[in-house]
Amino acid sequence: MSQELKTPLSQAKDDFVTQWGAIGSAWGINRTMAQIHALLMVTARPLSTDEVMDELKISRGNAHSNLRELIGWGLIRSVIRKGERKEYFEAEKDVWKMFCIIVRERKRREIDPALEVLTRCRQATKGLKGEEAEVFQKQIAALSDFVAVANRVMDKVANGSESQLMPLALKMIK
Repeated sequence: MSQELKTPLSQAKDDFVTQWGAIGSAWGINRTMAQIHALLMVTARPLSTDEVMDELKISRGNAHSNLRELIGWGLIRSVIRKGERKEYFEAEKDVWKMFCIIVRERKRREIDPALEVLTRCRQATKGLKGEEAEVFQKQIAALSDFVAVANRVMDKVANGSESQLMPLALKMIK
């Protein structure tokens, strides 16, 4: 469909999908995965793999692997329609649930491994003497403390409810 023939809604949808893809890249997920997520978030009905491929102009393999990854994250789910062989997909539409899922996944992929590395570094240098060792140990301890706080905050957010956390967040920004 050419730009001139697009409705304001389809143009806005395309803009959103494109920008969500760019944002996803900045957050450490691939552009196509973010675009599929965006498309499913703003589409009223579940879409098949073929429809996702058509809409985003991507290959079957690319669509399939990214749909599976999004299912793995818990951001989309498979929908089976009675009497149809095709599999359809829909996104979690509740923004708070989606946010909590992303926080949990980011924590699992980023914070947990960082804490493990920092703990190993602390153990490996425990008892070492000298200026270099002291500087290293001090920096690792500071990083460990910071990441541990971030870990606790992410745990609270990921496991909290919107009604509990939103008032606190609003107090912090006032």
